Amino acid sequence: MPRDPYEVLGVSKSASKEEIQKAYRKLSKKHHPDRNPGDKQADTAYKEVQTAYEILSDPTKKANYDRFGFAGPGPGGFPGGGGAGGFPGGFPGGSPFGGPGGGNVDPEMAEELFKNLFGGGMGPGGAGPDLGDLFGGGRRAKQRTRARRAAEPIESEVTVPFEVAAGGGSVAIEVGGQRIDVKVPAGIEEGKKLRVPAEATGGTEVLLRVKVAPHPYFRREGNDIYLDVPISLPEAVLGAKVEVPTIDGTRLEVKVPPGTSGGAKLRLRGKGVNGGDQYLVFKVMVPSGTVDEKSRRLIEEFAALHPQKPRAHVPWA
Repeated sequence: MPRDPYEVLGVSKSASKEEIQKAYRKLSKKHHPDRNPGDKQADTAYKEVQTAYEILSDPTKKANYDRFGFAGPGPGGFPGGGGAGGFPGGFPGGSPFGGPGGGNVDPEMAEELFKNLFGGGMGPGGAGPDLGDLFGGGRRAKQRTRARRAAEPIESEVTVPFEVAAGGGSVAIEVGGQRIDVKVPAGIEEGKKLRVPAEATGGTEVLLRVKVAPHPYFRREGNDIYLDVPISLPEAVLGAKVEVPTIDGTRLEVKVPPGTSGGAKLRLRGKGVNGGDQYLVFKVMVPSGTVDEKSRRLIEEFAALHPQKPRAHVPWA
């Protein structure tokens, strides 16, 4: 008789899918033939681990094992199991319906039994009787059972680097001890969700709410990228050439037009997200501290030559 699969994996009957999967990976790695060449004991243990996981990772097989043990309900029972009670796969107490007299019938188990005995064909379109008449529920009960068993998606949050959210890429998450690379489409915005299918996680669908990490100097508005560019007073007055970074990692040399005021913007077409633009926002920096006498005279002369009324048209003037 094979060993109890719960005992083999070292988990309880109430263990979650993630706990079962984690135990399986650990033991499978420990006893793998490649790590234990010529070790017959390890080879036997490895096969027991595979058999145990085959049963406990499948909801139907697990439910059948919890109800019938290795005996049934299918022909020959589970791997390594025997028959009992005169029915294919065996049933406790010799009764085909799970107990003396066949009381407390589980419609899904009953339908499985009839498929084994009569070769399928339930209901009006098949050769066998309609379990809806025999057991009070039939397919509807089975569908409700399956619906209850369907795992609800797990919702979580994932932080995506600014550049990955802008240009696309992938982020790594861990589900049940398993590392999964999740694809991130270019231009994804904060608050959007990424779906990780159940096949990728080993049985549970995951919905990830995106949080975009802030960038040290770029900021984003829709598909446009903004960058503050400090310039000196002479550069603002006379014009200049400055080198700036872009979101795709390249650096460009751009011209600052003569007479550029603080807050003025320069657009770099197509350098944003998904065809958006990048905007350079100029910040005019003036010398800090005390100005020497000669510099003061030069500034005063400049002001006299170029009189301005910068607040003439503001709403509060």
